[in-house]
Amino acid sequence: MSVARPSRPFRLGLTGSIGMGKSTTAAYFREAGVPVWDADAAVHGLYAPGGEALAHVARLCPVAVGPLGVDRARLRAAIAADPALLPRIEAVVHPLVAADRAAFIARAAGAGVPLVVLDIPLLYETGAEQALDAVLVVTASASEQRRRVLARPGMTEADFAHILSRQLPDAEKCRRADHVIETRTPEQTRAAVHALIERLAPGAFATGAPKDA
Repeated sequence: MSVARPSRPFRLGLTGSIGMGKSTTAAYFREAGVPVWDADAAVHGLYAPGGEALAHVARLCPVAVGPLGVDRARLRAAIAADPALLPRIEAVVHPLVAADRAAFIARAAGAGVPLVVLDIPLLYETGAEQALDAVLVVTASASEQRRRVLARPGMTEADFAHILSRQLPDAEKCRRADHVIETRTPEQTRAAVHALIERLAPGAFATGAPKDA
């Protein structure tokens, strides 16, 4: 007797403030075979030559568009000079990002995948949790976060402070989350990811000991 597949996979949102280990955590989900949708990558695709958002951004902010697509630094500068531009850009880009995410989930459902991860940096800030089944927040101590971020090439104290000002405080994210992983070490983080996968989709993915362990 055949077993009916779920109509859609379990949608696990992944988020965390800058420097908390979100990219590494997403990589461990991919390593185990869990499909991961990356909001930033989706935006990059929309802004690239031939991307669906390119013509719209060119109409709203011509100075931000060049041969390589949308120059995000120029776009940020234009928005800083004219804050009214941001909601107009968002009104164009957000529906396209949502459509890309929906298509990703539909492909996973068609393949019978029981779990997907949606990597969304500003998840709570944009209200994206309303379309998810659960949210995983990655966290680390404030001192470790600071060390990681300031070690990035070109990052300054002012840049760090500005980025944090746009993000929901870490404590609030952790309070609202369904699952929290503290990214102390790669080994501990990978083990926590595997444990969560087994909890949400028992036996569906490769969560045994990795070959390089």
